[in-house]
Amino acid sequence: MTLLDALTQAAAAGLDRLDAQMLVLHALGRSPHDRAWLIAHDSDPLPCDAAALWDALVQRRQAGEPVAYLLGRREFAGLTLAVDSRVLVPRPDTEVLLEWALDVLPPPGSTARLLDLGTGSGAIALGVASRRPDAQVTATDASSDALAVAQANARRLDLPVRFLQGSWLAAVPGERFQVIVSNPPYIAEGDPHLDALGHEPRLALTAGADGLDDLRRIIASAPDHLMTGGWLLLEHGFDQATAVRGLLRDAGLGAVNSRTDLAGIERCSGGQLPRHR
Repeated sequence: MTLLDALTQAAAAGLDRLDAQMLVLHALGRSPHDRAWLIAHDSDPLPCDAAALWDALVQRRQAGEPVAYLLGRREFAGLTLAVDSRVLVPRPDTEVLLEWALDVLPPPGSTARLLDLGTGSGAIALGVASRRPDAQVTATDASSDALAVAQANARRLDLPVRFLQGSWLAAVPGERFQVIVSNPPYIAEGDPHLDALGHEPRLALTAGADGLDDLRRIIASAPDHLMTGGWLLLEHGFDQATAVRGLLRDAGLGAVNSRTDLAGIERCSGGQLPRHR
């Protein structure tokens, strides 16, 4: 079997072309960025050891397992993060939240404290730490498994982040920050989209009948953990921006607004603790 034969069979089995290319490169022990090499060498035979791994990868992908889990890594904001079934796969849309956090952090030379709630793989916290090495970054998660993934990523990338285990803001009693960010669970229980996410941790996806339970908890507690003028920034579902903005205003936050993702959908909302409450 040649590499082209393998890719042709994958296409016939319903695999996306890019997914199949990345998986065959992985089976060959090559970088997923070597697609040009793959095209130039598509007549090369697929070695026996690589063929066995390739078959297993194709079967797992057909069963719906994310490509990132099969590769064991995901690119996010210029960082290569190790990921597996203990954490959600970081999505490109979450970079909107990262950029917003960087926009509102105090400038270099002044104290900048940021808290990432429900850090998962550590994507947001590590993204901030890589771009603002002067910032004091804290990341929390209720899952010890998720924290193990995030801590391993921080060690491998040599980025200084403080990790704490605990449920939302209960993990940082008495502490205040200039920026609090979170990409919490926000899918409603029973949402049909969950079927396509069956390999990712369910507790990191769903939050009550309307998907807003964890967002409500975070927003209600956040003002007591923000410094004056500090920001709370949250990722949410494609149809939840109006509700989240209302929750932010009800919590006494000002300058409430939303930012859109690459598709123009309001994907993140935030508000600022007023200087006079």
